Amino acid sequence: MELRQLEYFVAVADELSFTRAAARVHVVQSALSTSIKKLEDELAVQLFDRSRQQIRLTPAGERLREHARHLIRSARLAKDSLSDLRGHLTGTVDFGSLVTFGKLDVARVLGQFHAAHPFVRIRLRLSQSGSSAYLSSIADGTLDLALVSAPDRGQPGVDMHVIAEEPMVFVCRADHRLAGAGRVPIADLDTEDLVGFPVGFGIRRMVDDAFAAAGTLGRTPYEVPADFTVAAALIRNGLGTAFMPASEAARFTDLTSVELTVPVVWQIHLATPQPQHTSPAAAMLATMLREAGSGLE
Repeated sequence: MELRQLEYFVAVADELSFTRAAARVHVVQSALSTSIKKLEDELAVQLFDRSRQQIRLTPAGERLREHARHLIRSARLAKDSLSDLRGHLTGTVDFGSLVTFGKLDVARVLGQFHAAHPFVRIRLRLSQSGSSAYLSSIADGTLDLALVSAPDRGQPGVDMHVIAEEPMVFVCRADHRLAGAGRVPIADLDTEDLVGFPVGFGIRRMVDDAFAAAGTLGRTPYEVPADFTVAAALIRNGLGTAFMPASEAARFTDLTSVELTVPVVWQIHLATPQPQHTSPAAAMLATMLREAGSGLE
């Protein structure tokens, strides 16, 4: 049983698709399928149920997945621990990204990190179900670092550090009935047709919780799992209003931002494994992200 076979197996187990898994590990699908078949033959078990339209893990596959992840993580940490002997950082950092970063200039930090450590490969991942899904991936070693917006729970084995925060504002057109208000209670916005992220995204959950705390419900008929540029375009065309971090709202000078009477503060958390499970490259990138966040204060 080879480490590469386990990496291919975990990719298929995560994606539940040989096509997506092959793209993820950068091999042709036939090579991936052959590797998985050899692994099943060697272990004398079937790891995937291929009888349905979408493949599924068998009980044996479920059991192997957790062991495989631990083995892959241990092998990577062992390899990366020798960086100081090579004289430079090496390895790969799998980094869970947010849709938006507010005042935190993540692209600049990644550029600086790449310039200082060119032998480290950074792989960005963007969850389609919200950043809280990253926490389990940090815990099981699938991700090395992640930025998380408004996590709704903690995760054993994952350290959280707030690296940026700012208030949310209500954003509307200049001809909106509340455009001239200095501040507005969130309860007065429960009849607005909001443009927001889908349920599960941190910012959406935070806004929904703010409405609930005010004793009412907001309504979000327009869900856009993209950056705020799409939301701004919908607002310009009279299709609704939105809540945005103040720095994001400032980008759209043709729209009006109104503060909330009771502030709703958006936070970005840096999620990392516990130190003994963090590679030197991931630890260095985490340090640079925290330093960038502290420079915003």
